[in-house]
Amino acid sequence: MAVNAKNISDDEFFFGHKACAGCGGSLAVRAALKVLGPNAVAALPAGCMSAVGFNFPQLAFANNAMITPFAATASVLTGIEAGLRAQGKKPDDCTVVGFAGDGGTADIGLQALSGAIDRNDDVLYICYDNEAYMNTGIQKSSLTPFGAKTTTTPAGANVRGCLTQKKNLFEIVAAHGIPYAATASIGYLNDFIRKVERARDIRGTRYIHVIAPCPTGWGCGVDETVDIAKDIVDTGLWYLAEYEGEQVSGVPGGRFKLNRDPKEFASVDAYLHRQGRFKALTDEDAAAVEAGRDAKWEAMRRDWRG
Repeated sequence: MAVNAKNISDDEFFFGHKACAGCGGSLAVRAALKVLGPNAVAALPAGCMSAVGFNFPQLAFANNAMITPFAATASVLTGIEAGLRAQGKKPDDCTVVGFAGDGGTADIGLQALSGAIDRNDDVLYICYDNEAYMNTGIQKSSLTPFGAKTTTTPAGANVRGCLTQKKNLFEIVAAHGIPYAATASIGYLNDFIRKVERARDIRGTRYIHVIAPCPTGWGCGVDETVDIAKDIVDTGLWYLAEYEGEQVSGVPGGRFKLNRDPKEFASVDAYLHRQGRFKALTDEDAAAVEAGRDAKWEAMRRDWRG
């Protein structure tokens, strides 16, 4: 039976943590571990979830879990999985899973992730993307979107915050020929849960990239996290999709699939202006963001629908 929000386990495997109110990353970790179950083994680099989940003498993980060097999440996952197999101590329902933020994935940890995919190690890597280095003071990462204010991309009368575009990490990962990759959002929990379950049951390297808003860094209310995570999908600024590699899809070169294709998009301008990090954006800037969205969707609808 497929796992969904109605029948998901009542057991908690990530609880009692010290995350900020409204933390999207903690919601992603909590939901994923509920799907993966008690035998999952987790590894987390320096970042929000390790900072809030490993406070002596209180450990927020009911699963076996450890902190990794910042750059080494995927490498540590590889070692854990190989070690369990070598000792004959890896049960059939054991998923070795990493939870890393956008900076620890798209920047500092990308080399190790690329290597794990190249070796096709039997691990699941989940990036909870809050679009900046939130744990160390809200610095820009390569997944920070255009126009966002951070401490390293200030915004004011003469500058517009981040001047670069968000790196397309989902397609970078897919370009490796990974068996399975997906995008998700905590605003669409059933979709995220389904993708974690799907990834759990595939062998080889799997990757899920889940949008997980941070009220502290995004400048929104702590009670708005899920709504904003839904809004970013509804506006088309984030899409829900999957990539199945050749070994899973049977299609040479693999196959992309859109999971949600709205007939109409919600207002980009309204999404941007409900967040303090985008307050310096002009109407022209917002129009440019919308135009970039339209171009991206035109390409996806052309190339991925089949």
